[in-house]
Amino acid sequence: MTKEYTRDYWEDVLSGLKLEGRHFIDGCYHTSSSGETFTRIRPMDGKPGAQLARGNAADIDVAVAAARAAFESGVWRKKDPLEKKKIMLKWAELIRAHGEELAMLETLDVGKPVMASLTVDVRLCADGIQFYGEMIDKIYDEIAPTGPNARALVRKVPLGVIGAITPWNYPMIIDAWKLGPSIAAGNSVVLKPAEQSSLSAIRLAELGFEAGLPAGVLNVVTGYGEETGKPLALHMDVDMIAFTGSTEVGKLIMGYAAQSNVKRVALELGGKSPLVVFEDADLDAAASAVAWGCFYNSGETCHASTRLIVQRSVQETLIAKIEAVTRSDIALKHPLDPAAQIGALIEEEHMNKVLSMIAVGEKEGARRAFGAERVLSETGGYYISPGVFVDMTNDMTLARQEIFGPVLAAIPFDTEEEALKIANDTIYGLAGAVFTKDMDRAHRFSEAIHAGTVWINTYDMSNFATPFGGFKQSGFGRDRSVHAIDKYCDYKTIWQQFG
Repeated sequence: MTKEYTRDYWEDVLSGLKLEGRHFIDGCYHTSSSGETFTRIRPMDGKPGAQLARGNAADIDVAVAAARAAFESGVWRKKDPLEKKKIMLKWAELIRAHGEELAMLETLDVGKPVMASLTVDVRLCADGIQFYGEMIDKIYDEIAPTGPNARALVRKVPLGVIGAITPWNYPMIIDAWKLGPSIAAGNSVVLKPAEQSSLSAIRLAELGFEAGLPAGVLNVVTGYGEETGKPLALHMDVDMIAFTGSTEVGKLIMGYAAQSNVKRVALELGGKSPLVVFEDADLDAAASAVAWGCFYNSGETCHASTRLIVQRSVQETLIAKIEAVTRSDIALKHPLDPAAQIGALIEEEHMNKVLSMIAVGEKEGARRAFGAERVLSETGGYYISPGVFVDMTNDMTLARQEIFGPVLAAIPFDTEEEALKIANDTIYGLAGAVFTKDMDRAHRFSEAIHAGTVWINTYDMSNFATPFGGFKQSGFGRDRSVHAIDKYCDYKTIWQQFG
């Protein structure tokens, strides 16, 4: 029987929720070494939320030492693959069993609709841990070709201690993207979640320990980037940093790696993804893809389709269809309302940044077609309505900078060559799409867009079998798929000579 979710049901879940804000290190909870905490303000209503441990370099030292001890002891990496697989599959099942709790923690932190947290974020987090758990007993070594008097074994070995720094827009999903392959490969991890979204990460670590992950294999340290993320990236006993976040911070991470021990770095960074619509496209399908691709999660998506590059002859018709889809299908409501499709932005500072960028865009000549205004201010929360700006050129601020809000920049074109030039005229290369009924053009165009993922006549479709990551200043290294395991490993040759 399907459970009926109501606003009152979620209010009851919230009232009974335990908010654990301490670090999780070496299998147990720790206050910060300084004793300091910070308070998370709830995006949905602006009220004080959880108190979290304010970590610092000393806390990172403790967590890294626990991770190193677990790795060197071999308590996880030397465990039988089938046993490791069982533990990770149990972890995935515990995530599903605690789905409502995790969904509410996610919504309290980031302001997204609780039903989205439950049906999308929790589900994909559990699926990710399961995917990599199932990979554990399918990772093979190799025998290299040699002459008859030698044998060369090529072993895929874990790197050691992984520092994972994850963002606030999809915390559970991206945590799974990092934790799944790194732990499946045999590494130990110190996870530093964004200070805005620590609650679900702490609970995930506790559930992993409950499932059977040995103490020290997964550690979580909460706190601000300068105080915890930076010392993690600079730490001499961390072998790799896997980071998802802004391009600006990604560049700092690369610098910290060079300043310390030349640790490995994998970066999934910003985007300004083009969605190109030709006049022969199915405009209804394109309108739905544009609206959901740009406005889902209140636009706080790295590969959001925030640049609509549309053939001039159908621009007016397509914008009208996008507005219709947005008003009928993408309900902006309080996050505990089961009917909400999008909710609040992450915090007041970010909301004000988005509003400031909108104001700059208007000064530069962008014309508001609809939306892109602060709404629901009476709630005390941070809400901006989905909106579209037209009459734009690709050199305007709203077309160049990653806004990370529900704002679409519509840029007209006349020829295919012009469309491609606009699409690739960006420092980013995370994703893109093309809508056309001409399949020769679709494949020609999708090959020519410089991005890690390109969709044809759809947007944001994927699964764990496909790698995700960017070109150019959208970073390097891939999350998801079997290829993600490779970046948490190295190759070791063992040569044996006979006679």
